[in-house]
Amino acid sequence: MLISGFIRVAVVDIYTIQQQSMRPTLHDREKVAVDKRYPDSHGSWRGDVVVFNGEGSFAPYRGSSEILARTLEQSAHWLGLGSPEEVFVKRVIGVGGDTVECCDDQGRIIVNGEALDEPYLPYTVTDAEPASELEFHVEVPAGRVWVMGDNRAHSVDSRALLGAPGGGMISEDRIIGRASHVLWPWGQRRSIQEVPYEQ
Repeated sequence: MLISGFIRVAVVDIYTIQQQSMRPTLHDREKVAVDKRYPDSHGSWRGDVVVFNGEGSFAPYRGSSEILARTLEQSAHWLGLGSPEEVFVKRVIGVGGDTVECCDDQGRIIVNGEALDEPYLPYTVTDAEPASELEFHVEVPAGRVWVMGDNRAHSVDSRALLGAPGGGMISEDRIIGRASHVLWPWGQRRSIQEVPYEQ
């Protein structure tokens, strides 16, 4: 139990997906392996699917009065029955120093002047059906990431927080780890493919 606990705390943990924002890459109730050694000394990488604590940004802060609820959620997480409500999974689109904007005349997101090819989206991007219905232009500060769900029309992500403190960017120290594999259901086991972005 001690070895298992150490591995889950420091190396690889298992999280249950409890949202639809990453379809078709990930589906609700799937269980994913999360590499907790990420981000390393090189920081985050564009295209990675990350699990992070969104309390204070994507979810409201919860006070000391909710200690019991937190304890129950953490117990459910360790038993594989769910994940804490402030845990989210999204894809990294921009890292510190990047300029991210939407969209070009073909509906594609632009990072540092280069259009993104996003094969993981559930539709083909066109000027009529762009990669994001919301237009934006942001510069990502060092130590932060711009994240978006693959199911763009049904994802609350960095775009929804543009007017909030931090401008929608997630601090890297809030990242729990990188989702690497789907472990359950058994018949849906698969690797979460890395996207060949220029880094």
